[in-house]
Amino acid sequence: MTDDVRFEVQGAIGCITLDRQRALNSLTLEMIRAMQVQLDAWAEDPNIGAVLIEGAGEKSFCAGGDVVSVRRSRLEEGETGKPTKLMLDFFGEEYRLNRSIADYPKPYIALLDGVTMGGGVGISVHGSFRIATERTLFAMPETGIGLFPDVGGGWFLPRCPGELGTYLALTGAPVKAADCLYIEAATHFVPSDRLQALRAELLSLDLKQDAAGRISVLLSEHSVSGGDATLSEHRSIIDSAFAHDRIEDILGALRAAGGSFCDETAAMLEHRSPTSLKVTLEMVRRGARCASLAEDLAMEFTMVQSFMIAGDFFEGVRALLVDKDRAPKWSPPTLDAVTPEAVAAYFSPAGKIGL
Repeated sequence: MTDDVRFEVQGAIGCITLDRQRALNSLTLEMIRAMQVQLDAWAEDPNIGAVLIEGAGEKSFCAGGDVVSVRRSRLEEGETGKPTKLMLDFFGEEYRLNRSIADYPKPYIALLDGVTMGGGVGISVHGSFRIATERTLFAMPETGIGLFPDVGGGWFLPRCPGELGTYLALTGAPVKAADCLYIEAATHFVPSDRLQALRAELLSLDLKQDAAGRISVLLSEHSVSGGDATLSEHRSIIDSAFAHDRIEDILGALRAAGGSFCDETAAMLEHRSPTSLKVTLEMVRRGARCASLAEDLAMEFTMVQSFMIAGDFFEGVRALLVDKDRAPKWSPPTLDAVTPEAVAAYFSPAGKIGL
């Protein structure tokens, strides 16, 4: 269906290789559709014992979704006051793929060797095994482009230890392997120079019985310590400041605490979309009460339809990914201008389609 993702069977494992290196292996709609079709087929194939997904090249596992194309669809179709067909198809099918991975009946192994952000988190964090390396750079940076940490972020992030998920959701701060293990985004750490040996042994495994158990044993044999988690050093202030239910109160707590970490964190928040910040915080709180990933993804699909007719997403993508001037003009430009009623509207299903 597309040259940007490759599928092959090696031994008892179905292998997926994301190969869009010019865009750090970011996901297009065609890639999402091809993956869904292949995963569905392998789920029914008795000769396939597990699935392995990785990114081509040494820079990236998957840097996210192809939001530039999503933005372009609006420019090409004009301001219609509703999401374009590409927008609905892209996010709807991406979220269904995320759910399929979470519910997959066979072990799903992701090699997070390199940049793993946004959509890349969605096609890895919900699977059985996630292997980080020293090159892993993990983030949910959507508030910086006027969106929110979707692809199941409303399910995964509130379930990180303490308020670490709230911190990561709002700031979009990138973290490395040790922190991925700390927040359980990764299950194992394997140095990149050992990946080929690990991969070869995975492909030679007999997976006819207890596939998950045999894979788990092999991964444990290859994994080593990922080192000390940076987030653990700041856990106390993160848990304290990000426990608040208003962005203004979070910023106030950071400023009151002072110090370089708090100052840098406050500065990150001040550069994010005010609308994205407030809606994301509400999503994290609501997501903590969701009974399942499916419930959360349905909520996110309702939310994203509002984002696709608001202005901040298109401005954020323009400023960071198209023109790259890094000077987005958010609307509204301040936190106090984003009312509770405006935030609530993002979660209202009125006039929207379901997932």
